[in-house]
Amino acid sequence: MARICNFNAGPAALPLPVLERAQAEMVDYAGHGMSVMELSHRAKSFMAIVEQAEGNIRQLMGVPDDYDILFLQGGASLQFAMFPLNLRPPGQAGAYVNTGSWASKAIKEGKITGETAVVWDGKAENYTRAPRPDEIAAPAGAAYLHICSNETIGGIRFSDFPEAGDVPLLADMSSEIMSRVVDVRRFGMIYAGAQKNIGPSGLALVIIRKDLVARCPETVPVFLRYATHAAEHSLYNTPNTWGIYITKLVTEWMLDQGGIPAIQQANEAKAAALYAVLDGSRFWRPVAQSASRSIMNVCWRLASSELEERFVKEATAAGMEGLKGHRSVGGIRASLYNAVPRACVETLIAFMGDFERRHG
Repeated sequence: MARICNFNAGPAALPLPVLERAQAEMVDYAGHGMSVMELSHRAKSFMAIVEQAEGNIRQLMGVPDDYDILFLQGGASLQFAMFPLNLRPPGQAGAYVNTGSWASKAIKEGKITGETAVVWDGKAENYTRAPRPDEIAAPAGAAYLHICSNETIGGIRFSDFPEAGDVPLLADMSSEIMSRVVDVRRFGMIYAGAQKNIGPSGLALVIIRKDLVARCPETVPVFLRYATHAAEHSLYNTPNTWGIYITKLVTEWMLDQGGIPAIQQANEAKAAALYAVLDGSRFWRPVAQSASRSIMNVCWRLASSELEERFVKEATAAGMEGLKGHRSVGGIRASLYNAVPRACVETLIAFMGDFERRHG
């Protein structure tokens, strides 16, 4: 078996020990004579998996008891529509910070169902930075303030989060969930597609304060209410059983690594090594402003699109996958999620040195 260096933005790298354990348990999970994918979601053995996954997340992130943890379907994209329906009463606006593609998608969904206020917009600066906390003010009486904490496409993140006062702060953390220490109590709700840092595609994690769960109006369809899924411990309907199982395994692996503080330290070291190369030569052209640089998604350009295409092609031939930038912006992007080994970053750095010598 030959494992490549996987820099895909999502679905993304999973820890090799997790894949190996899932492989070993694929046909017979815990002596049940069947796969997790064949277990009834109402069986005690699967309900234990849900409880273990939730318990791991609470331990890793320090999630207080007055927050619900939900495992939902539809990815983060469904959440763009679901949280306005649940959390924005008639006559109140949802406030949004626009930092790029994913924040823009959330704003678009918000406008469909009610009043929406964009309180900061990075479009004029080509989405090259996140705002400082002092640049953001939620309107008085806003139902919530929404941010995308890390923009995968532009490679920018909030180095610090805004203070929203009495307005609940909501965050799409899909591309950085559990990559750095976060104080959950600063947020009314955190949500994330699992496919970048904590599991496979097809699963969304929602961490939401219980008083906000109770806010939902009766006009919202039953399946789209957070209260529905909270009351049934994410088992209102048949959930993504395999996704929850893999998330349990990934969070166990994270605990074995020393938890999020240790993982953050490793992530910062990986990103710092790569940014040092990008800043060390004019051959490479980093995209994000330095104060807003993501440690998960490192984006840069070369002198021409032809040279970028050559870089991606040669890197793929050398065993590095997923370095092509998003189709909407082009360029190069290396996603350095939790499961991407430091050795792969060093392989990329060595390749970049050779590429620059040959094409610089």
